[in-house]
Amino acid sequence: MKIATWNVNGIRARAAQLSEWLQRDRPDVVCLQELKATAAQIPAESKLPDYHAYWHTLKGYSGVSLHVRKDLFAVDPVFSHPPFDMESRIVQVEHGNLVIASAYVPNGGKDYPAKLAFVKSLIDWAARLTADGRQLLLCGDMNIARSEMDVHPKERKPNAVGQRPEERALFETLLGTHLVDLGRRFDPDNSNLFTWWAPWRNLRARNIGWRLDYVLASPALAERATSCVVQADVGTSDHAPVVMTA
Repeated sequence: MKIATWNVNGIRARAAQLSEWLQRDRPDVVCLQELKATAAQIPAESKLPDYHAYWHTLKGYSGVSLHVRKDLFAVDPVFSHPPFDMESRIVQVEHGNLVIASAYVPNGGKDYPAKLAFVKSLIDWAARLTADGRQLLLCGDMNIARSEMDVHPKERKPNAVGQRPEERALFETLLGTHLVDLGRRFDPDNSNLFTWWAPWRNLRARNIGWRLDYVLASPALAERATSCVVQADVGTSDHAPVVMTA
């Protein structure tokens, strides 16, 4: 099984690339973020007929979606949103004991307290699911570089939003709800593992970036995973897809 997450930074700008990528890689579950479109503006070529899909949209800003291959479900899946959802930032689907979510944490540059509040709600939500014995796959753009190693030395700034100590502490608390960072599990010592590059000065080609996009999995799911890779050569978004295989 393949689980993929990608911040496309505008579904309309990335429609052809998304379609090509989906048809090439055939992920079983796809989580997208930063759609920047209303439901009516989603390009037809992004709506592949062999996927159940939920487009959780907001005009010109934010937006997430979740896509599940139809052959995985005997009946149509039920998509929903936790109560703390704001600005179309999280959509989840349940399949038996499994919960899969596509999430887009606020950047925090304009409203830092709202970002912290969202992450705290995410922690409470994950903790409740764990307490109820559910298995969780949380995928998306967390807008937090987990540690210093997750930021290129040239991009490290002590008080930069996304690198602040309190954000990283919250990230570790989220992992403490019994989630495994699969990117680091499979590549623990790689100081050049990034998923986002600022769109100037050729930073992506030079791999001067941040790791902001994650697949976080309950331990039982993590044990079944065989890889989790960043597809840095895919697309023209400022983010790259992250793909877990199990």
